Amino acid sequence: MDDKLNGVADSAELAADEGALQPDLVTEGGGDDAPKKPLRLDYAQTFKVGFAFAIIMIFWTAYDFVVPLLLEHAYGLNNTIRGLIMGLDNLLSLFMLPLFGKLSDNAHGRLVRKFGRRTPFIVIGTLASVVLMIFVPISTLGQQEKAMNIEAKFTAQLNDDAFMSERLEYFWNSNDLNYCDKGYVLGEYLNEGQGITAEEYLEIRYNGDFKATKAILGMLGAETYTYKGEEVALEDVVPEEAGGYDWNGDGKITFADIKTGNDNYNKYVDTGMNTWISEQVYVNVTDTPEGHASIAVYMVILLLVLIAMATFRSPAVALMPDVTPKPLRSQGNAVINLCGGVGGAIAFLIYTVVLFGERLENYVIIFSSVAAGMLLLLAGFLALVREKKMVKRCHEICEEYGITDDDEETEAIAVSPDESVVDCDAAMRPMHGAAAVAEEDPFLAPEPFIVSESSGKKHRTPKDWWNDKSKEERSRFVSFLLILGSIFMWFMGYNAVSSNLSIYTTKTLGLDAGIASIISGVSMGFSAIAFIPVGYMAAKLGRRKTIMIGLALAVVSFLLIFIVVKPDSNEMVPAALFALFYLVSGFGLIIINVNTLPMVVELSTDSTVGQYTGYYYVATMSAQAVTPMFAGMVMDNISSKGLFVYSAIFVFLSIVLMLFVKHGDSKPIGKGKKLTKEEKRQIRLESLDN
Repeated sequence: MDDKLNGVADSAELAADEGALQPDLVTEGGGDDAPKKPLRLDYAQTFKVGFAFAIIMIFWTAYDFVVPLLLEHAYGLNNTIRGLIMGLDNLLSLFMLPLFGKLSDNAHGRLVRKFGRRTPFIVIGTLASVVLMIFVPISTLGQQEKAMNIEAKFTAQLNDDAFMSERLEYFWNSNDLNYCDKGYVLGEYLNEGQGITAEEYLEIRYNGDFKATKAILGMLGAETYTYKGEEVALEDVVPEEAGGYDWNGDGKITFADIKTGNDNYNKYVDTGMNTWISEQVYVNVTDTPEGHASIAVYMVILLLVLIAMATFRSPAVALMPDVTPKPLRSQGNAVINLCGGVGGAIAFLIYTVVLFGERLENYVIIFSSVAAGMLLLLAGFLALVREKKMVKRCHEICEEYGITDDDEETEAIAVSPDESVVDCDAAMRPMHGAAAVAEEDPFLAPEPFIVSESSGKKHRTPKDWWNDKSKEERSRFVSFLLILGSIFMWFMGYNAVSSNLSIYTTKTLGLDAGIASIISGVSMGFSAIAFIPVGYMAAKLGRRKTIMIGLALAVVSFLLIFIVVKPDSNEMVPAALFALFYLVSGFGLIIINVNTLPMVVELSTDSTVGQYTGYYYVATMSAQAVTPMFAGMVMDNISSKGLFVYSAIFVFLSIVLMLFVKHGDSKPIGKGKKLTKEEKRQIRLESLDN
């Protein structure tokens, strides 16, 4: 699962003092010794603020699933180039999110005085994104039309003897992995492993006039058969013009033979033919002067859309901590993430419904509908959110309950912009000086490694710095690096699959795009209900062991997909198997995501939570920036199924690194000990939080 779905607000709530979440909180302040009412989250206000995060998630959910299909259908790009394009957003995030997070922290001017620091970024960024994103599919309409004409031209010849004989003879003798996807000559594989002779393979045809339709939603139940719109029986003899091969060997060609030919095409030819047609689209549409101009325009527009989205992502996420007292931010982030889930669900419904139809305007409809959804959510945000009033109220509550940042320092140094959203103050939190960081977090404290030679002082080296640390500090630092390395490897593996999911399911397995989107949606829904049980699991076993179980499930899942899932004459067979195994990996993802960030910040102090969260996102986003391209290279040069071996290898490396981690774990509860009511409550909050 993409890191975007995890949110970027974790730093704020993880900075909260968990002890302050007790329902019987009593605080003194303002000179009044009388007990105050328990500090409670304003759920209605937090839900209103969550509209901003829903705007973000409705876009990214659609983007991650739909854009790979658009690139494939309009330009016929190979997996490597498509992966490079899909990694652009994460590469931009590494630079854009900190930049605009800091800009919103320090924003001032007329709009800020009237609406607050975050709202102008959210409004302007959303409007810019909506206007620009409509032109993403519009800029490709001409190319899509040309590509569809080429595809229709070759699809119409799938029952033509001259065309198919030439193509199939080439496929049979080819060891080109794009066509056979087995790692050796296709003919050898079919003859030795499937019992298909060269003569039989060369007779495979696909008759598009013959349709086999399932009774229930076209996917389940008994089949009915039609030829040119009229119902037929399998034992009926086909008209002479239909052609065909006597697969049954009974001396006559029936519709049962036509069905067998179509089934064999789906099993043995469809994947290679899809690749060959994509290559023809690239050669005849994309690799031309007009094609080069079209893809250049498309990339400029896409880049502008990604920049526009990045301008308000950090401000939108930072708004919740701005209006929520520090002890309540964990609960607040749970509500924000649920709002993001609503946005993702809206996007899922949009592209699932639209992709079940085959039309030139599909992508325009999807992007237009997503844009309309973003505008409706923005209208709700503007109608319900009064940022300045909410921030003022937050300050009043903080003052009333004596909630302050007791670790403020006057000397400023650069830190991760995530830290800027930890404060409940309207202004950016003062940064920590080197001495303060050294006292709070000695194993990451900055040291004067280089001294001016004119001073005559001895130069310090990294070795000196390392030797100055205690054994415990060294061990904690090594664990910190191992955890980040494990997270990097995990995202290298899982994001490789998630970023190529729509292409693999439609192009390699031959599934309808609508069915592929349902598989993705079911996995998302399963993930949503798995968070809390996983939290209990971590409390029982500890974070480290729980993470390793999740990683092991992902490895097993990816290897099962590689070994078991393959194209079939009945597309529901690979669809069901892939969905089952993908759900297993999805459950592993939840186990890992709930526990990795807490392990990172477990090694931080109250003053460095934001800094450590920044390290976490450097690991995740850097992996997501490069792995789509590397995975695409594997699919292009080894096999499309090799994607899952690639992912399994990286996830296994993640397990190896986690084996050596000695710090950052939570203490599991004793054997036989039951969780208290308060412990269960806290686990639920933390699980939703992540």
